[in-house]
Amino acid sequence: MRIGYVRVSSLDQNPDRQIEDLKAHKVEKIFMDKISGKSTDRPELQKMLSFIREGDTLIVHSLDRLARNLADLLTMLQELTCRGVSVIIMNERLSFEAGADASPTSKLMLSMIGAFAEFERSMIKRRQQEGIALAKERGVYTGRKRSVSDETLQKVKDMVEQGIPLAKAAAFNHISRSTVYRYLNAENNATLK
Repeated sequence: MRIGYVRVSSLDQNPDRQIEDLKAHKVEKIFMDKISGKSTDRPELQKMLSFIREGDTLIVHSLDRLARNLADLLTMLQELTCRGVSVIIMNERLSFEAGADASPTSKLMLSMIGAFAEFERSMIKRRQQEGIALAKERGVYTGRKRSVSDETLQKVKDMVEQGIPLAKAAAFNHISRSTVYRYLNAENNATLK
């Protein structure tokens, strides 16, 4: 079976180009995640890895769609080919045959391309951090807007004081428990200063 995996980084990105490319390669089943590549929780990737069987071929638009970094990519390719799955990465024109060691040229190309992709990602992150620092110095960066109002946070606190578990109080107010903890920790830290 020819199986495709598609990943876009956010809900507003369009996966159509990847899907069309996969259909042109006669892919029979497509798994798609709409989540950042840095996330380790990619449910459709996990489903695909559970679904794919010996003799199948995995087709991916580009290597950055499949793995977070070079180490993950190499590990995933090794595991798949050892399981008898062939892997085709379209953009980079790389293919890895099931049950066989990749050719030295394919390994070299994969390592080089993966290293450059990882380097590019780290450079983008560094430039973003530098831009934020400069904006903070100029006083124009205020950070992300609060997702929870003071009133909602106070409702959660009041419910907890009445003996309702924090998780239930948070859920009742349509916010996660971790968000409540984050705001409470921020308040405590501000009080201590």
